Amino acid sequence: MPVAAAAPLISSVQKLVLYETRARYFLVGSNPAETKYRVLKIDRTEPKDLVIIDDKHVYTQQEVRELLGRLDLGNRTKMGQKGSSGLSRAVSAFGIVGFVRFLEGYYIVLITKRRKMADIGGHAIYKIEDTNMIYIPNDSVRVSHPDEARYLRIFQNVDLSSNFYFSYYYVRFLGQHKNGRNVVINLAVVFRRLDGLKKKKSKMIPLAITKSYSYDLSHSLQYNLTVLRMPLETLKTETTQTRQESFDIFEDEGLSTQGGSGVFGICSKPYEKYVWNAKLLEAVRAAVHRDWLLYIIHGFCGQSKLLIYGRPIYVTLIARRSSKFAGTRFLKRGSNCEGDVANEVETEQILYDASVMSFSAGSYSSYVQVRGSVPLYWSQDISTMMPKPPITLDQADPYAHVAALHFDQMLQRFGSPIIILNLVKEREKRKHERILSEELVAAVTYLNQFLPPEHAIIYIPWDMAKYTKSKLCNVLDRLNVIAESVVKKTGFFVNRPDSYCSILRPDEKWNELGGCVVSTGRLQTGVLRTNCVDCLDRTNTAQFMVGKCALAYQLYSLGLIDKPNLQFDTDAVRLFEELYEDHGDTLSLQYGGSQLVHRVKTYRKIAPWTQHSKDIMQTLSRYYSNAFSDADRQDSINLFLGVFKPAEGKPHLWELPTDFYLHHKNTLGLSQTRKSYTYWWTTGVLKHLPLPFDEVTCAENRRKLTVKKFHKYEEEIDIHNEFFRPYELSSFDETFCLAMTNSTRDFMPKNVGIDPSPFTVRKPDETGKSVLGNKNNREETVLQRKTAASAPPPPSEEAVSSSSEDDSGTDKEDEGAVSQRSTPVKVTDTGDNTKITENVVQSTKDVYGVNLSDIPSEDDLAIYARFVQLGQSQHKQDKGSQQFCSKHPLDKVINLIPISSFSQDNIYEVQPPRADRKSIEIFHAHIQAGRGNMQPLGKDDFLMYREYIRNRYM
Repeated sequence: MPVAAAAPLISSVQKLVLYETRARYFLVGSNPAETKYRVLKIDRTEPKDLVIIDDKHVYTQQEVRELLGRLDLGNRTKMGQKGSSGLSRAVSAFGIVGFVRFLEGYYIVLITKRRKMADIGGHAIYKIEDTNMIYIPNDSVRVSHPDEARYLRIFQNVDLSSNFYFSYYYVRFLGQHKNGRNVVINLAVVFRRLDGLKKKKSKMIPLAITKSYSYDLSHSLQYNLTVLRMPLETLKTETTQTRQESFDIFEDEGLSTQGGSGVFGICSKPYEKYVWNAKLLEAVRAAVHRDWLLYIIHGFCGQSKLLIYGRPIYVTLIARRSSKFAGTRFLKRGSNCEGDVANEVETEQILYDASVMSFSAGSYSSYVQVRGSVPLYWSQDISTMMPKPPITLDQADPYAHVAALHFDQMLQRFGSPIIILNLVKEREKRKHERILSEELVAAVTYLNQFLPPEHAIIYIPWDMAKYTKSKLCNVLDRLNVIAESVVKKTGFFVNRPDSYCSILRPDEKWNELGGCVVSTGRLQTGVLRTNCVDCLDRTNTAQFMVGKCALAYQLYSLGLIDKPNLQFDTDAVRLFEELYEDHGDTLSLQYGGSQLVHRVKTYRKIAPWTQHSKDIMQTLSRYYSNAFSDADRQDSINLFLGVFKPAEGKPHLWELPTDFYLHHKNTLGLSQTRKSYTYWWTTGVLKHLPLPFDEVTCAENRRKLTVKKFHKYEEEIDIHNEFFRPYELSSFDETFCLAMTNSTRDFMPKNVGIDPSPFTVRKPDETGKSVLGNKNNREETVLQRKTAASAPPPPSEEAVSSSSEDDSGTDKEDEGAVSQRSTPVKVTDTGDNTKITENVVQSTKDVYGVNLSDIPSEDDLAIYARFVQLGQSQHKQDKGSQQFCSKHPLDKVINLIPISSFSQDNIYEVQPPRADRKSIEIFHAHIQAGRGNMQPLGKDDFLMYREYIRNRYM
């Protein structure tokens, strides 16, 4: 019979060392424990071709040492000469970004520094800190080209140390079968064979299932934890065959079902829309083992710890920037001919209980929303040097062809309903932004004619700038109403069923929640798509409000709050707001060239008076970046993503008057197929709605999966070793979970006696830390973390300037990259320590609630003397050797006998009491619950719980 167990798979190539000889590069990769190695051989004698040999063999440490020793000996100039080494160590690295060629030979790009940014269920997400680009051909065969150096500079203008992320884990599901060989097979063949075996009456073959969960950065958490369970039920089916038929489901791959024991792993392809080095790996993808392939995303990743009475809840924000039609602000507007829009970013907020690391036994929840430019053919001419260039519709699209392609992509990935929140201006003296609104309404109206009413695209127009100008309207209150309606329609993902308390004590808002309810929890169906003109300031505030609403539902689903509602000025919301502001600053820098201009505090109208001057500087910086540096950045992005490929006889990248033809492929040739103007969606998508087509069980999705077989005791499935790494020396100062932003340390007031709940509304003078918008410098951040309470905001409030809205901002040179909230903050000593000490040291009245007297009373001294005598009488030492000396007359009279459950009881040793059978059973049940094996509740348990609810709430 099938059995179930959990075991994550870990990539076996996480450390790299590049060795070089005159004719070869040898890239040696190993797992973190350095027990398994793989070797790549790269030829350096080819001037323009890339020749890579991967023997696909797994070496031991001893085998690698012997191999390198032989290579060293064989490549010396003279046999036996020890002075000149034939094999030299070039560089150490943590992964391969890819291979690239311009006009000469190939380069290899290696990750040389990394930094841990987040942890999801024990799986680390790293940020690239530094890279090294190495030219492969040696000098003797190099054919120089005068323009090679210029292409190299353009390519390196894409700063890989700025917000590029990766994870070593690739998601697989494991099935155990009778075989001991390591192979890679095609999953489509497996399912064809399984379908055929169902129809035949033959001998039973036992099939044991082992599940593995891991995090693929290009996919959402819902996809990683839910979708890849699709093959599980199929593989659980007990198949039959007879020896006379000589039929085997793996015979095409040359496998045998006799003897041994192995584990099958199913690997999913990454979602290439959010992979930024897909073109760089294209040359080697088919030639090397998949452990060498490391897919990186671009965007934002931040994580903070929300402590709820000591219970650690990790709040993670991941933004994936699309690599399709990517570019800078004014140079990439609207959509290309394939439905890919500019500045498209998928933002996912993940919430999970960090006290349980396992994906199978832990509690995980996520919510996804999207931002992106209006999906039309439109642009803005920046040659006029105007702060707000006029908007131009480039092509007429009466059948909304490009919008249909875009929304078809969204239906496949997210399901229905697709909700559009359009924040552009509706009323203007001179028609500017309203041009986009009118065209978008016409496109959505046309497309909805052919969709079933229950799956129609929902369009919500709201002129946010108009409401901001009004003194009578509260922008965030209106956004909160919109957020509630959106989350109720889409629902969210959670990997556990509804709590029993929500059934006993149902909440009205919870019962109206949409999405898809399954036996294992809830699924998000549909997504909110927010846009303004630039998708920067207004969009980030709107996404924060929707995320705040979804966060309340996520906390409620995990049983952490009693109602799905969160208030401003609580530690939890302040922590979440800071994450979103860093998220917005990062995305704004990438697309607009500056940080955010208008923040959440600006729309709440509580921003300090100094914010206005900062906004002006951000506006000037954004204008300068758009006018003078965006063209160079756009060329770098085009070259990095492989949109432009240099070649002999073709115009150079800097000679092109425009890159329009590079991003619109229909201008280079007529398409042989044309989609229907009425049935504009992909075949099969409508049948599975509201579920996303990418997450349903079908033959097309099965073809995206691949099966690998390995031994069930491999280190690849030992998540405990990978996370805790007992083979490495570690310290608490460098532990990631202790260094990340903490709600108790960084946001909660330092006065004991105040409610420590992160859901309690704080007064301005009670906050442990104000939410930092534009930080002047890092010392200000350190001081605000060290002081007991931040000063209340000044009485003057800054009115919102609606004229610049999304068209202003600046980039701070002294900060470098945008602040990551999960970055450890090193507290440095400054000269002015007196003021800090005064804020930290508090009176006994503040700490204990009472003022301690200088001299204790005689009765208190007598009680304390008896306490000391009790400890002294338990010493296993002679009376004469005791150093205790008391002047109280009762010292020699009192003889206290300790009463304890311990047979031996003193300050040096104890003998624990024996646990009875019932206590042992309770402890074993607790251990099994941590592994996900819950015992069924009995009648007495239900009666006790009902009585508790009745006494507490009714």
